Amino acid sequence: MDTYSRLTDIVGDDFVSNRQEELYIYSRDPGAQLAREVDYIAMPNTVEEVQKIVKLANEEKIPITPMGGGFTLSALAVPVRGGILLDMKRLDKIVEVSEKNRYAVVEAGVTQGQLKGYLEKHYPHLQHCTPEAPPTTTIVGNALIHGHGHISPRYGITSEMVNGMEVVLPTGEICKVGSCSLSPYWFTRGPLPDLAGLFLGWLGTTGIVTKLSIQLFPKPRYRDVLAFSTNNVDIIPDIIFRVTQLDLFEDFFLISQGKPDWLNCAFIIIIVSANSDEELELKKEVYQRLFQEYEGGEEVRFVPEIPAALKKRFLDVPPFAATAADFKKGGGFEYTGAILPIEKVPEAWEKGILIAQKYGMIHSYVHQVLAGHSIMFGFNYSFNRADEDDAARVRKAIDESDRLTLELGGMVWRPEVGAQKLMMERMDTNTVELIRKVKKVLDPNGIMNPGNWEA
Repeated sequence: MDTYSRLTDIVGDDFVSNRQEELYIYSRDPGAQLAREVDYIAMPNTVEEVQKIVKLANEEKIPITPMGGGFTLSALAVPVRGGILLDMKRLDKIVEVSEKNRYAVVEAGVTQGQLKGYLEKHYPHLQHCTPEAPPTTTIVGNALIHGHGHISPRYGITSEMVNGMEVVLPTGEICKVGSCSLSPYWFTRGPLPDLAGLFLGWLGTTGIVTKLSIQLFPKPRYRDVLAFSTNNVDIIPDIIFRVTQLDLFEDFFLISQGKPDWLNCAFIIIIVSANSDEELELKKEVYQRLFQEYEGGEEVRFVPEIPAALKKRFLDVPPFAATAADFKKGGGFEYTGAILPIEKVPEAWEKGILIAQKYGMIHSYVHQVLAGHSIMFGFNYSFNRADEDDAARVRKAIDESDRLTLELGGMVWRPEVGAQKLMMERMDTNTVELIRKVKKVLDPNGIMNPGNWEA
């Protein structure tokens, strides 16, 4: 029996395809990376079906790549070496919400919008960390790539919010990680050996996460935005230090854009939240006072009137503040997320503008401070998807931005294959060897998203 027939036996005729028009869709994502070939698409509905597909892939030595929402923009869920694309959308159950322990257990296909809507209806006093991404992106996918969301400046990145997971290993066994491995409660992953690290950040090369427990947080009753601006990017590290020392914000990011002219400076955006009007006003007053006292109020200016539409974008969850201007039209967008030491922001800022200018683009920045310890520095590039030369320019700009990130002592977030290789070239050789050994032990036949994390 051929591979296609075996897949249909597992998931049914309606959920397998090798039709060229459908393979075409799965061979690329919304970013600028080149398309890659997919041989089969399969959409399992249960963990047991996932398990059977993985066992089939082992028998036939065929690559298998899991996909959540497919919105990484860096083609992480586009197979490098073909094979089976495992679309996880049908595993879409919210298994449990534990109100008192503040966590939700979700299947791999549960989307950000789905969980957000469920909590708003049934647990309006709770929220999860929502990334600045389309609502069809998945909870599991965001956590596995060390994603971040609207409360990450306060609570950290989403992979730090994972309590446990159910995983189909590359050999087909089902394994549970965290408290769920010995308890009916998915409430923590410590003080056990932290096996979650075998799957977080590995880009689908060590297993397929089918269920995940994500932490929930109190949802405040009131939220508001404060905006400040400066033309002196050299003072940004000090500003970040002072703002985070107060520890009164919910979200904290910086934006800048070459056009229109009024956006061509550094805007400091602080989201404050509270459970009473008095608390909200107090926090706003404290931050206004901080910047009034900063260099006598000369270096940083308070922006008293934010346009209503822009204010809404900042306060939306997710806050669509990072929508890069599509000056050339054509719908293409990609960015490389540099995780940088905060002190390197001024140098990245100035050199990033030069990269954009070199490739005939207008710089567009959105940077989110992550719990006061690092910053996600976004080099954003829009392009015309119908113009291959335009997309090629973006790929070159992305490569230069990645190299700059590494030169500054940073790391590339959700890296495309090229950036993975750049990092592994700079990585401690024993660390590279450890990555190889772990992958070999977990995936002896080399079927899991091969081509990723390979030196």
